[in-house]
Amino acid sequence: MKRVEILVEESLYEFYRKVGAQAGGLPAERVMADALLKLAGELSLQALEKKRRL
Repeated sequence: MKRVEILVEESLYEFYRKVGAQAGGLPAERVMADALLKLAGELSLQALEKKRRL
C-alpha cells in the first residue's frame, strides 16, 4: 500500500474532525479518506456512463 500525505487548511481539518466526532469518534483522517474514496467511485461511474453513451 502507498502512503499519501496532503496539506489542508486548519478550518477544513476542523470540519472533518467535527464530522468524525459526530459519526462515532472517527478520526478526521478516516473521514477525509472515506470522502475521497466515495468521490473517486462516483467519478468512475460517471466516466463509465459517458463512455457507454458513445
